[in-house]
Amino acid sequence: MMRKFTALLILAACLAASAASAAFETRATSAWVLDETTGTVLLSKNAQTPLPPASMSKLMTLNMLFEALADGRVTLDTRFSVSDKAAAMGGSSMFLTQKDRPTVEELIKGIIVQSGNDACVVVAEGLAGTEEGFARLMNERGRAIGLRNSVFANSSGWPHPNHRMSMEDLGLLATRLIEDFPEYYGYFAMEEFAYDGRVPSNHQNRNPLLSLGIGADGLKTGHTAEAGYGLVGSAVQGNRRIVFVISGLDSETARAEEAESVVNWAFRQFVQKKIADKGTRLATAPVWMGSKQTVGMVVPEDLELLVPAVVRGEIEAEITYETPLRAPIAAGQQIGTLIVDLPDLARQELPLTAETDIARGGFLPRIRTAAYVLFRQVTGQAAGL
Repeated sequence: MMRKFTALLILAACLAASAASAAFETRATSAWVLDETTGTVLLSKNAQTPLPPASMSKLMTLNMLFEALADGRVTLDTRFSVSDKAAAMGGSSMFLTQKDRPTVEELIKGIIVQSGNDACVVVAEGLAGTEEGFARLMNERGRAIGLRNSVFANSSGWPHPNHRMSMEDLGLLATRLIEDFPEYYGYFAMEEFAYDGRVPSNHQNRNPLLSLGIGADGLKTGHTAEAGYGLVGSAVQGNRRIVFVISGLDSETARAEEAESVVNWAFRQFVQKKIADKGTRLATAPVWMGSKQTVGMVVPEDLELLVPAVVRGEIEAEITYETPLRAPIAAGQQIGTLIVDLPDLARQELPLTAETDIARGGFLPRIRTAAYVLFRQVTGQAAGL
């Protein structure tokens, strides 16, 4: 049976003597903000609703291309041909013609900086033969990597009634690009690119945060009449990185202002605090039929929590585990979960592991343990806590 026990963790220092910080009131119709360093969701507004993603869905096309680079199907120097369909694409463009043979690296830059719809079709056809086939692969791969509220109909985000992504999925995809492809992530910070020296119009990166000196280093803007103005962004300050998605703004100016506000809020209203060192015992739990009657529950890594900058006093955390635990138990095996609820933050669930090995006991220890646990359950006492 699952029983819950409660322990109190005390912050090393109070940071202020006022009430907890207020939640961010965004003008975006949907938004999702993640502290990537700790995995803490700071804001979620209509974040799981599938919506038109516009060019922000180009991140999935880039993910497919980065995966092809990682497994050796292509290299940065591989050249792709440009079909009539690709060259005829409207909207944002690399200004490719059927005579061009752009490299994979040039296409990456063209998708990120110029938001090239033509470049996306070139990549789709180069990897899958047709854009339709590529969309099928995008959907299969999306499900495999955990995009639960996304359906892809094309490679570019061109308006289509069946082309949808949630803001949470976009944020999770951005996090994947950052964590799994560091060798390619630097392209997202490029501020300008013109293929083959061509500069008919758009050669500047549309990400409004890159030049503000606030640590922004990616990822992708988007705009259509249906989707409004949106941005998948990321920024680093100190030892923290945030990833955020906003959508549904009514102008480029509103998008830029809201994105900057999100970054400032995320870094200034929350701080990362070390609560316990690796190996610190937070509780003990009874063991059934073991060589010892209890086992320590410890944090497997330094325990750091993201907390509102003006929170004060004690942090109450629930420790949950299946009781009694059954021997044998291996040191480092997860045996419980630390659940932390803080103002204005999503619930944080952190693993707790066994402090030592507990072998299966012999006849007498097993009888003694059974009696001990039975007594505790009958009397309702929380053994070892």
